Amino acid sequence: MVPSPIDVLKTQRFRGVLLGGAVGDALGAAVEFMERTEILSWFGPGGIRDFVPVDGRLGAVTDDTQLTAFCAEAILRAHAAGIGRDDLAAHALERSRSYLRWLLTQGETQALLDAPKSWLMTQPDLFHRRGPGQTCLSSLRAMRSLGASAVNSSKGCGAVMRVAPIGLFHSHWYAESTSFDASVFDAGMHDAALTHGHPSGHLPAGFLAVLIALLVSGVPLEIALKRARRQLLARAGHEQTAAAVDRALDLAHTFPCDPLLLASLGAGWVGEEALAMALYCAVGCEENASDLEAAIVLAVNHDGDSDSTGAITGSLLGALHGEPAIPARWLDAIELRETVTTLADDLATVLDWEPDCAALRRYGSG
Repeated sequence: MVPSPIDVLKTQRFRGVLLGGAVGDALGAAVEFMERTEILSWFGPGGIRDFVPVDGRLGAVTDDTQLTAFCAEAILRAHAAGIGRDDLAAHALERSRSYLRWLLTQGETQALLDAPKSWLMTQPDLFHRRGPGQTCLSSLRAMRSLGASAVNSSKGCGAVMRVAPIGLFHSHWYAESTSFDASVFDAGMHDAALTHGHPSGHLPAGFLAVLIALLVSGVPLEIALKRARRQLLARAGHEQTAAAVDRALDLAHTFPCDPLLLASLGAGWVGEEALAMALYCAVGCEENASDLEAAIVLAVNHDGDSDSTGAITGSLLGALHGEPAIPARWLDAIELRETVTTLADDLATVLDWEPDCAALRRYGSG
């Protein structure tokens, strides 16, 4: 059967989200701990624009892409097991198992609750320690029961940068309704709460999840932003995140694509700043007819968490424009491209899986 244009567009957008995130992550990885002045000194007035070796590999990704992959696999394993999309407790169980498996790829050797093997654990390129966030490491090490929320006050960006697959999965049930938006926001927020206890650590994840779901469903950017913001304002502890989002969007509409104004939003180490900086880059560049490449370049050339701001920016514009918008030279070099593409395609076709299909065999055991 020849895929319909709608199916092709969906697959392109799903790939765009995950691969866009991966290339933004990889471009920012080399400069994550550098100041902007140092970046410009090393790479010229335009900053870093192409991959340079990290950990001895060109196009190497960090924990941002690794955790995104494990988030995606958890969703697919839950679906293969027949878990309903609104069963947040069951999804939290599967998600915590998956993140514990990721912890094993980071060199941990201690016994870890109930974390059976999975398809991703057969991918050797995932077994690299690439600057994992301390909150994710410590909260997973301390996890005493599967699916339990973290007992900490961290608002680091280690949750918001991994939840794009949640938005992709829920987009299959898109509806122009407050209840749909709320369910996606809740799913992203609950995932983030597994590791990040502060509202500004998990509310940005809910915001991003619903925004991704709306964008890949074809909702115009400005409308999607309003719907995501409405959900944010309905949550306790939203003040920091809402202020950061509002300032970012105001600057994106009035003074877009300015590295100095980007820096005024923070450094991206915490959740609300990483989300705000990515929104400034994605929205400002989109409204001024700049491409995905320009937005990601802007998003990584700053003092701070360049890989996370690059990853979130890439995911947002990937949702809007799909895989074809990603420069071929980046795609050709990106680490884990085949693995990430498989996850994206499986998420895109999850409702069409046939009995004993390859995807069910990938995620239905263990």
